[in-house]
Amino acid sequence: MSKADFYSVLGVEKTCDTAGLKSAYRKLAMQYHPDRNPGDTEAEHKFKEVSEAYDTLKDPQKRAAYDRFGHAAFNGGGGGAQGFGNDFSSSMSDIFEDIFGEFMGGARGQRTRDGRQRGSDLRYNLEITLEDAFAGTTVDIDVPSLIGCETCDGTGAKPGTGFSTCRMCGGHGKVRAAQGFFTIQQTCPQCHGRGETMDQPCTDCHGQGRRQTSRTLSVDVPKGIEDGTRIRLGGEGEAGLRGGPAGDLYIFVSVKPHQLFQRDGADLYAKVPISMITAALGGEFEVPTLEGSRAKVKVGEGTQPGQRVRLKGKGMPVLRANQVGDLYVQLDVETPQKLSKRQRELLEEFESLSNRETSPGSEGFFDKLKTMFH
Repeated sequence: MSKADFYSVLGVEKTCDTAGLKSAYRKLAMQYHPDRNPGDTEAEHKFKEVSEAYDTLKDPQKRAAYDRFGHAAFNGGGGGAQGFGNDFSSSMSDIFEDIFGEFMGGARGQRTRDGRQRGSDLRYNLEITLEDAFAGTTVDIDVPSLIGCETCDGTGAKPGTGFSTCRMCGGHGKVRAAQGFFTIQQTCPQCHGRGETMDQPCTDCHGQGRRQTSRTLSVDVPKGIEDGTRIRLGGEGEAGLRGGPAGDLYIFVSVKPHQLFQRDGADLYAKVPISMITAALGGEFEVPTLEGSRAKVKVGEGTQPGQRVRLKGKGMPVLRANQVGDLYVQLDVETPQKLSKRQRELLEEFESLSNRETSPGSEGFFDKLKTMFH
């Protein structure tokens, strides 16, 4: 007689979460519990069926097996692994590696197929000036790292010696271990997945196949690079363990604050103070640019504080594009301080001659106040 589907027994969908399973089980268990149904063999059978379904589906590992193989996953059960054939055991290992990573076997993806361990990635923080970011530059950096041992050519074995088949795994790189209900395949702890062990370790690197040193690398920083950009140098990280592939070097670029310019993407901003007279009468002045030249800024008559002048094409180059941003000069009108007696007299005379046309903003504001109070 075939068994009923466990999800149907509990009355839930296959996508039901753990909380939903638990709720459904409690409801049915109370309904069919023998104490509530004395002498009812059908209720007793139903109670056992519900309990078996919940015991299987509440366990993530058992549920994964059931979802893939159905009741066949537990044929010949009784809690042991004797009911599993070799193919099934291998399949179950694949399931657990897909769902949970390499169960009990360390970080997945850090080893190659032949068991060689990949080297770690490295990070280097590089600080440059805004001028360097504008023009691009080449920087030499010193990176402390692990490199392949030259004595043993990175193998970790003493020159003149070799490797032998691992006795624990028989050269397969994997071993199987019983974990209660399941047989789990994991990386061999003796050879670490390589399937072989060295006869004698290298005396210089002590069997690691790499040694500590400091390297000097030239890094090309492209023009237009922005603060926080990451540059990846493939294979320039730490050497792998015993001949494994090297990791990568990641360079995180930060741009120093500039004394004149602030940057926003490809545009530059500069705040320049001008005198009250220049703002009133107009004029011009020069500002330096990052390309090394000087650009003229024209100030119109009656310029107000905070007005901006746009200098097209005087900003930053766009990274890996034939585009250039703009430079925005903000005019900051400076109020005179520490006036002489004559300067004060002249300003008082100017104030007496002022009218709505010379100060439209303030005259209009005070007109509004008069309307409010009267």
